[in-house]
Amino acid sequence: MFHLYILLSPTKNKYYVGHTGDDLVERIRKHNSNHKGFTGGIGDWELKYYETYFTKTEAVKREKEIKSWKSRKMIEKLIFKT
Repeated sequence: MFHLYILLSPTKNKYYVGHTGDDLVERIRKHNSNHKGFTGGIGDWELKYYETYFTKTEAVKREKEIKSWKSRKMIEKLIFKT
């Protein structure tokens, strides 16, 4: 199984959209570890939304679709289903 997921950092007040074939809890733990990159060094990333897919191709396609929105408002609409 593959997951498309959206994280929120209250400190950065930013969303992060990604996908993984790993265990989702473990992937979030890695985001919260001290590493270089967009999610590194903060340690407060929270899972706000996820979708599950049978193939990596489907998860990547959905990730690209959400990133193409370039809209916090649309991401929050998806998360909160308003």
